[in-house]
Amino acid sequence: MKRILIIDDEKSLVRFIQLELEHEHYFVKAAYDGNSGLQAALSEDWDLILLDIMLPKINGVEVCRKLRELKNTPVIMLTARDGLEDRVSGLDSGADDYIAKPFDIEELLARMRAIFRRMDLKQGQDHTILTFKDMTVDLDARIATRKGKVIELTKREFDLLAVFMKHPNLVQTRDMLLDMVWGFDSQVETNVVDVYVRYLRNKIDTPGEESFIQTIRGMGYVMRS
Repeated sequence: MKRILIIDDEKSLVRFIQLELEHEHYFVKAAYDGNSGLQAALSEDWDLILLDIMLPKINGVEVCRKLRELKNTPVIMLTARDGLEDRVSGLDSGADDYIAKPFDIEELLARMRAIFRRMDLKQGQDHTILTFKDMTVDLDARIATRKGKVIELTKREFDLLAVFMKHPNLVQTRDMLLDMVWGFDSQVETNVVDVYVRYLRNKIDTPGEESFIQTIRGMGYVMRS
């Protein structure tokens, strides 16, 4: 299920878009100002962000610029300002596309699908070898090694390690890890994440050295370089 973040202060429009996207089987979350939107964009993984330019606290252009310093999440600008200067400003800040209000929901869905196709194509060309310090994970062969030595992992342990390896320095909440490793509709309790992180640490860490996977109290876990 694709995860969509909407950052827009027009609550009626946000609700309309949210209902339409949920009908298309997207997971949708909303933020109504630049500060909370940027925080949500950075603290979670999203497949796409729909971002208004005219926002309280921090405008959309600045949100996009700050986002691009840390993440490459695709962004579609949504705005009533359709002048050439506004379009150029939005795209130069790092947005992937631009759509002017009012817009037809079918056009928005088509633009979203176009971005997802481009992302899928790019991901298909990406190398499947992930590295972090002296650890290597081969996603295709499903082999993890540290200092050249193979680490024997269960399927869940491997999938959990792959999530951390794909997103170094990004804090993963227990709910996020449940969604990505066990599945969005899983009935597993969040404390199972703690158990599997402990299993994983026992297998990948070197005694006496700091753990590769650090606990962020009150939030979750992070693999920090």
